[in-house]
Amino acid sequence: MKNNYIVQAWLVLLLAVFYGGALAGVQLTLSPKILENKINETRQQVPGLVLGADRADEAIEMESTTLALEKNGRQVFYDVYKAMQNGEPAGWVIKSSGQGYADKIELLVGVNPDLSAITGLFILNQKETPGLGNKIIEDDWRNQFLQKKTDKSLAVVKTGAKAGNEIDAITGATISSRAVCTIINSTLNDVKGQLSTVD
Repeated sequence: MKNNYIVQAWLVLLLAVFYGGALAGVQLTLSPKILENKINETRQQVPGLVLGADRADEAIEMESTTLALEKNGRQVFYDVYKAMQNGEPAGWVIKSSGQGYADKIELLVGVNPDLSAITGLFILNQKETPGLGNKIIEDDWRNQFLQKKTDKSLAVVKTGAKAGNEIDAITGATISSRAVCTIINSTLNDVKGQLSTVD
């Protein structure tokens, strides 16, 4: 009887090692393709985030760079997309991320050329609570950010946004709403004064 348990234990261990190795192999194989798809999705969003959804199909020139900054004793990196149209600056799109309620939230925030107003918001990746926090991906909620001035930090309110810097929280998902605002506030504070130097 005892030998039977030992055989079963070894079998479970071998299966765990085999399937763990198989999953790691799949991850290694697919990682470049996943990364390529994320980059393509980001680049597809840039025109709409800078020019607006109604002009998303207009042609723009796009340059991408990675901005490295020193923050609180560590390096922080932002993927930045500079949009030009007819040789004139059209705006910027910055990719950023931060902690949400359930997991990391990755987003793209569009700003006008002088970084004085938000021109768009797109959620690239999130795992917030279905039916609550994951409403951060919905157009109705994200559209609140359009044309918000960047001279004051965004603030989440539960009672209806009145001030120019206020965003209505998603009912039952204040933490997710706050997380998005925190990511945007932190990102814009970090990159202001830096983007004008990016060629």
